[in-house]
Amino acid sequence: MDKIAGLAAAAELFKVLGNESRLALVWLLSTGPLTVGALADKAGLSQPLVSQHLRTLRHAGLVTSEREGKEIRYALADQHVAHVVLDAIAHVQEPNEQGNQQ
Repeated sequence: MDKIAGLAAAAELFKVLGNESRLALVWLLSTGPLTVGALADKAGLSQPLVSQHLRTLRHAGLVTSEREGKEIRYALADQHVAHVVLDAIAHVQEPNEQGNQQ
């Protein structure tokens, strides 16, 4: 099979998104920029853990950061990743063919 352009990069994207906490952070950031503290509160995670996940997301080019005074606000680099995550959540919440939730 010939290599499909972008397939390897897409697989790497799914590896990064293959963590429930990182999915939660992307979901939270889909509504707008937030600080580490706000993300930790809303996600129910510790600030060090949120910082670690944000570092992974930033390294993958999915999240950007901008300093505002003493705080850093994190935002999605673009809305494409939000669409992927939100569509995946909507997909798993749809009833399957037998009418049962997955």
